[in-house]
Amino acid sequence: MLDKFGDSLKKTFRKIAGLSSIDKETVELVVRDLQRALLQADVDVELVAKLSDSIKEKVIDAKPPPGLTIKEYFIKTLYDEIVDFLGKEKGELSLKPQKILLIGLFGSGKTSTAGKLAKWFQSRGLKPGMVACDTHRAAAQEQLRQLGKKAGVNVYDDGKKPEDIAKNALKKAKEEVLIFDSAGRDALDKELAKELKGMSKVIKPDEVILVIPADLGQAARNQAEEFNKLVGITGIIVTKLDGTARGGGALAAASVSGAGIRFIGTGEGIGDFQTYDPKRFVGKLIGYGDIQGLLEKAKDVGISPDEAKKIMEGEFTLNEFFSQIKSMQKMGSLSKVMEMIPGASGLKIPKGFMDVQEGKMKRWEHIIKSMTPDEKKEPDVIKAARIRRIAKGSGTSESDVRGLIKHYKQVKKVIRMTKGGKGFKRGPLARFAKQFGMGMEDMES
Repeated sequence: MLDKFGDSLKKTFRKIAGLSSIDKETVELVVRDLQRALLQADVDVELVAKLSDSIKEKVIDAKPPPGLTIKEYFIKTLYDEIVDFLGKEKGELSLKPQKILLIGLFGSGKTSTAGKLAKWFQSRGLKPGMVACDTHRAAAQEQLRQLGKKAGVNVYDDGKKPEDIAKNALKKAKEEVLIFDSAGRDALDKELAKELKGMSKVIKPDEVILVIPADLGQAARNQAEEFNKLVGITGIIVTKLDGTARGGGALAAASVSGAGIRFIGTGEGIGDFQTYDPKRFVGKLIGYGDIQGLLEKAKDVGISPDEAKKIMEGEFTLNEFFSQIKSMQKMGSLSKVMEMIPGASGLKIPKGFMDVQEGKMKRWEHIIKSMTPDEKKEPDVIKAARIRRIAKGSGTSESDVRGLIKHYKQVKKVIRMTKGGKGFKRGPLARFAKQFGMGMEDMES
């Protein structure tokens, strides 16, 4: 997610940590680095200028508060300013019965977001239903039905016109939360405006949430302001953050539009959906990970905190390896899970290394079942003769057996390395992380 932007921010923070002294010239150099990173992420020039001025004003000639060195104060200020810049407040929605209308232009990801939002409420103990009011795009209602089937959520689509579908759903539905999908267009035209106003009058929604794709960049601000004038949006969901370098611009633009960002979409899977918390988001971008987010994701798929912690600490034998990898896969792409572990982003992990395909997982299951208890506990005892026996007994190849053992050792090594990640145990970055509840100490508490 926002790889280039995140890499630039990491370099900026580490540059400060490596400075021997802080003066006006060094502050100017760091701010210029930050400006380049923000502009490359398609953040509005005027917003970048305001942020730069604010940082320089607070740091140059500053007297740090008690307990902080000037270097630590610079890091704290930079972090605080970026958090404020990208939204300040945590998003989310109230866990109570409500009606939610999703709006946005064509291709923004409203229908997929409806399914993700329903799953989010469902995992938190509320019963959601979805209403298929998009009659403009031919496949929209079928897509919503498929999402409903996957999540075990009822979908209401009785009627030909959006307003009729909404009315019928309001009469029939017994769910606590109703999520209304709506049509989009290529532009905010009179036809769409009339349709949305009509739906809003019928539904009387508690929340009107604008869905915006991250690839809009800074243009997201104008779209948010226009929709706000039309139907009075109460929040924003930014989708497709995993596939664009312009996400920083979209987040910054949406944050200053007058409506807060509630959630972000980070992939195509129904679980690739996160509450937007600027503090955690920036922490993840600069390499501190997101342990709280990881534990929440684990909870959503039924993994206990103790099991999640065990996975993150890399404390597992081959006997536990298979079940733990399966548990992690429930949380989505393993590569994305690794991004949430403090220190992991600083490791040069080959692309796709952490993600294991279903076919390989099945072969691994057969291989592990063919091992003795001692072999599962201590794979180092598995030499050529044992490899041949295990391969024959599991109906797999010797290379499959060697591949499993190699992958197990590599994954264990990678996760253990994150626990002792350089730059997180000592120095100004570590002390800053400790003050704000981020970093490696979260793993050790």
